Amino acid sequence: MRGFARRLLAASLLAEAATLCGASAVQADPLAAVAAPAEEGSDWPDFLGPQRNGKSTEKGLDLDWPDAGPPVKWTVALGAGYGAPAVSRGKVYHFERYGQEDRLICREAETGRELWSAASPTQYSDLLGYNNGPRCSPVVDDDRVYTFSAEGLLQCFRADTGEAVWKVDTRADFHVVQNFFGVGSTPLVFGDTLIVNVGGSPPGGPPDIYTARGRVASSGAGVVAFHKHDGSVAWQASDELASYASPVVATIDDRPWCFAFARGGLVALDPRNGKVDFHYPWRSELLESANASTPVVVGREVFISETYGVGSSLLRVRPEAYDVVWSDQRQTRQKAMMLHWNTPVHHAGFLYGSSGRHQSGAELRCIEWSTGNVRWSQPALGRCSLLYVDGSLICLSENGSLHLIRANPERFDLVKSVVLQDAEGEELVNPPAWAAPVLARGLLYVRGDDRLVCLDLRP
Repeated sequence: MRGFARRLLAASLLAEAATLCGASAVQADPLAAVAAPAEEGSDWPDFLGPQRNGKSTEKGLDLDWPDAGPPVKWTVALGAGYGAPAVSRGKVYHFERYGQEDRLICREAETGRELWSAASPTQYSDLLGYNNGPRCSPVVDDDRVYTFSAEGLLQCFRADTGEAVWKVDTRADFHVVQNFFGVGSTPLVFGDTLIVNVGGSPPGGPPDIYTARGRVASSGAGVVAFHKHDGSVAWQASDELASYASPVVATIDDRPWCFAFARGGLVALDPRNGKVDFHYPWRSELLESANASTPVVVGREVFISETYGVGSSLLRVRPEAYDVVWSDQRQTRQKAMMLHWNTPVHHAGFLYGSSGRHQSGAELRCIEWSTGNVRWSQPALGRCSLLYVDGSLICLSENGSLHLIRANPERFDLVKSVVLQDAEGEELVNPPAWAAPVLARGLLYVRGDDRLVCLDLRP
């Protein structure tokens, strides 16, 4: 019935419109040559792409999908986890949990063939019963790969062999009080540092947020920069606690800025030294609320959003200060956008994103960047994640259906909706499909609950 409902949804949408502890590398075939990456297109080595904005620069892909969807290049079964893969130099890296181990797995992008895996023991147990796998995506930087586990183990591996280089147990070193869903903010490479939303507390505190009844102290290690070559601390800043939103960097007025949407609001700082420019409070008063959508930066403006009642705000930043361009009013139910875990995509002065806390009430929306005015809303897609490419949005609904939508601020402009299936009719992307799609050198990677699917969009 679930599959039938998804196919029915796809059809109805089309009618309406006319994704170290002693870690050791295991070589699957160390002497086998890796297929060279395609010459056209670009890699996707980081969370939400090279710029952390969910946008691909690739052109000329085949977006004229048949009714069955794009050709399936390969599929592979996955362990527990929620993170999207990273793609670099013809290799795909994904981070999963199998039994009592977290594993970083490297595969050949063209075939899905496993090249190596690196395992670390884990004992993480989710406070609210979600799966116990990693939430963060791997990050590839030159010849290194970085992972951040659900219990806060930060690790560095060699990208070619999986050899462990260094590790930091942030939970132990910074006395982190366990949050609802563990650790879920993907680290950010900036220069020679790795910037991490740690959220440290003084020693001797409560073990988790429920024991603390939501009152968790900070030790000034809200955001920590580690030297990426050896894991030593470069600087730490902010009295904020950790969230599930990943930090981003941008250059504004010839100066680098880092924006971390932490548990209690937006922290803006200088990523070179950790000097905080400002803190903008933005969080629901509910204990069980979370900031999880990554900030979107356009020019000198930064957009943040949450789904537990506060909504969205757009700030215009300047050294040590900010101006509010617009913000949703807390006392009203009508909000411009209320983002859960997904990050919206900006294009040509408009913002596209999935607004809504629950699957049943979520809407895909387009709003004006400069005003927050809603241009259109489309229900019935559930909560979904977007990837922009060449004038279109590739939309993965949490139920596993895939949609191609034109980035049109005038209306919901659906081109195609598909439910991916194998030759026997088995559906390939099972819910919950909560990771954003990934596009690298013409190959589209879509993650469901238990499988990674590689689709070929090359002409």
